[in-house]
Amino acid sequence: MLLAIDAGNTNIVFAVHDGEKIRCEWRAVTKTTRTADEYAVLLKPLLELNGLKFSDFHAAIIATVVPAALFDLRQLCRRYMNVDPLVIGDPEVKLGLNVLTDRPEGVGADRLVNAVAAHAAYEGPLIVVDFGTATTFDVVNAEGDYEGGVISPGINLSAEALHKAAAMLPRVAVARTLAVIGKDTVPAMQSGLYWGYIGLIEGIVARIKAEYGKPMTVIATGGLGKVFYRQTPAIDHYDPDLTIRGLVQIYVKNKKSS
Repeated sequence: MLLAIDAGNTNIVFAVHDGEKIRCEWRAVTKTTRTADEYAVLLKPLLELNGLKFSDFHAAIIATVVPAALFDLRQLCRRYMNVDPLVIGDPEVKLGLNVLTDRPEGVGADRLVNAVAAHAAYEGPLIVVDFGTATTFDVVNAEGDYEGGVISPGINLSAEALHKAAAMLPRVAVARTLAVIGKDTVPAMQSGLYWGYIGLIEGIVARIKAEYGKPMTVIATGGLGKVFYRQTPAIDHYDPDLTIRGLVQIYVKNKKSS
């Protein structure tokens, strides 16, 4: 069994891959103060519910954009599973792509993992839109190399900022409104957030395509991707397990080369 860990700014996803498929996965709130022992207490009953235990794992791989979380995630793997995890970004971990940016070491691990998985699943130049704490638009060329991208505030971050910065505006849930024109404060805010974000997606995708100058396929991923998929022609596919599949593919690639 392989434990794949995707640690983002808001959530950490733990996924179990049995060699053929993703068998189960769980999501926890990212807390940099959480220790390896606390991760173990969290995971043990979840594993048991699926007939698993820590000793079933022979390997682990971690991608994180939260450096402060890495030490304890690594300790979780070493102490409770007796495995030394692969970590995206470590020099010995090969991704199988070129990072064609001015500062390759500055590209988030999750964005590179998404590029690996997207190239394996879809043809031609790609735009990967990851809806997380930030919404990222990443360009992957036909050869699978990472060419750069766009980072914008995530929609939940935008909603929270609106609430905190304006005394009279409440905290609202992100939801599609039937009408663009809101008849009260809450639907007006929801409309602005949702349809404003649709406009952001369509505008950035259109500008990337125009600048790139070639047909491109757009893949959405991340927890909030399903909120926007099928609501705009700018998104061609929704692939919620893209990052986890990328981690599995990178693990397999490195295992074969070792």
